[in-house]
Amino acid sequence: MPERISMGDAGLVVPDQPIIPFIEGDGIGPDIWSAARRVFDAAVEHVYLGDRRVEWLEVLAGEKAYGDSGEWLPGETLEVLWSHLVGIKGPLTTPVGGGIRSLNVTLRQTLDLYVCLRPVRWFRGIPSPIRTPHLVDMVIFRENTEDVYAGKEVEEGTLDAARLRTFLSECYGWDIREDSGIGIKPISVTGSKRLVRAAIRYAITFGRRSVTLVHKGNIMKFTEGAFRSWGYEVAREEFPDETVTWEDSGGDPGDKILVQDVIADAMLQQILTRPANYDVIATTNLNGDYLSDALAAQVGGIGLAPGGNINYTTGHGLFEATHGTAPKYAGLDKVNPGSLMLSGANMFRYMGWVEAADLIEASLEAVIGDRIVTYDLARLMKFATEVKTSQFATEMIERMPIIEEYAALHGTRRAPSDLRAYM
Repeated sequence: MPERISMGDAGLVVPDQPIIPFIEGDGIGPDIWSAARRVFDAAVEHVYLGDRRVEWLEVLAGEKAYGDSGEWLPGETLEVLWSHLVGIKGPLTTPVGGGIRSLNVTLRQTLDLYVCLRPVRWFRGIPSPIRTPHLVDMVIFRENTEDVYAGKEVEEGTLDAARLRTFLSECYGWDIREDSGIGIKPISVTGSKRLVRAAIRYAITFGRRSVTLVHKGNIMKFTEGAFRSWGYEVAREEFPDETVTWEDSGGDPGDKILVQDVIADAMLQQILTRPANYDVIATTNLNGDYLSDALAAQVGGIGLAPGGNINYTTGHGLFEATHGTAPKYAGLDKVNPGSLMLSGANMFRYMGWVEAADLIEASLEAVIGDRIVTYDLARLMKFATEVKTSQFATEMIERMPIIEEYAALHGTRRAPSDLRAYM
C-alpha cells in the first residue's frame, strides 16, 4: 500500500512503497525526467527485488502549471510537497517580469529548505581540465535561506536609496557614494548554526574526515566572520566527542572529525591545488554558489552536478537538476540526464535507500567509463559513442544486473574498472 513519508523521533520514516511527488520541469525537463525515472525504478527493482517500489505523484510548477491553471506555482503543489516531505524536480523557468523572483528560491524559502546539498565527485572516464580529478570528493552544505537569497536592495537614484544613505550616515557615520545601489544581506545565528550542525551530522553519519567552514570573515567580520565563529561554537559545544578544531588538535585530529576554516578566495585555489584535503564544506549562500559550480566544472560540468534542498529538522527534502531548462534542446532527446539521475541517487540516500543510490551511481560511472555519453561529453572525449538521453538511461539499466552480480561477489556496488571485461 503506497504511503507518505513521515518524520519520527529518530528521523525519516520511509515506507516500502513511498509516495514521492515529482515536478517534471520545463524545457528539457520532460526528456531528462523520463530517462531518470526509468533508471530510478530499475535500480529499486534490482536492489530490493519487488519488496520496495516508488509510487510517483506528479505535481505542477513552471510553464506546465501556468498553462494548466494560470499560476506558476499553485498552492496545491506546495501543499503536496509539504505533506509528503520528499520530492524531486526538473529545471524550472523563472517568470520574466513581476511576481515570483525565482520559482526555485520560492520553493526553498517556502519549505524552509535551509541546506543546499551539493555532492561533487569525479566519475571514471569523465574528461576534466585538472590533472587530478579523482581526488575531488566533496559535499557542499550551502546555506539556502539567508545571505544574498534573503538580500534586500534599493536602487541607485531612488528616494529609497537617498533615505537609506542618510540614515546610515547619521546613525553609523557610513559614507556611501550618492550614485550607489545599496544591498543588505542577513546572516543569523540560527541559520548559521543549523547549517553547520547538519554538515557535522552528515560527516558523522557517512564517515567523512573533515568539515571546512568557508567564509569571507577577513572583510565582513559581523556576517561572514560571525558564521565562522558560530560554526566553531556548534562543533565545540554540541559535538565535543566527535569533532576537534585545528587549534585544539595540535595538528593530529586522530579519529575525530577535523573542523577547520578557510577564507573563500583561498578556497577557490585550494579546490584546484589540494582537493584531497577537503571533504564536507559548510558555507554561506553566495560562497557556496561559486564553489559548487567551480567544483562541478572540474568533474564534468553542470550536466553531472546533483543538488538537494533539505530541512533536516522537519524532514523536508526537494532534490533537483542543478542546470537550466535549455529550451532550444527541448524534445530533442539530446541532453545529459546525469544531474537529475544523481540527484535522485542522493534522494534515495537521504531516504535510507543507500543500496539503490549506490547502484545508480555505479551504473552511470560504468556507462561513462565505456565512453557511451550524451553530446556534451562526447565532444570532449576521444573515441566516444554519442547517444540520446533515453539511450543513456537504457545503457545504465542494462549494466545494473552485472553490477549487482559483481556486488554480490565483492561486497561493493562501485562499478568494476572494466565492466566489459567482467561481462
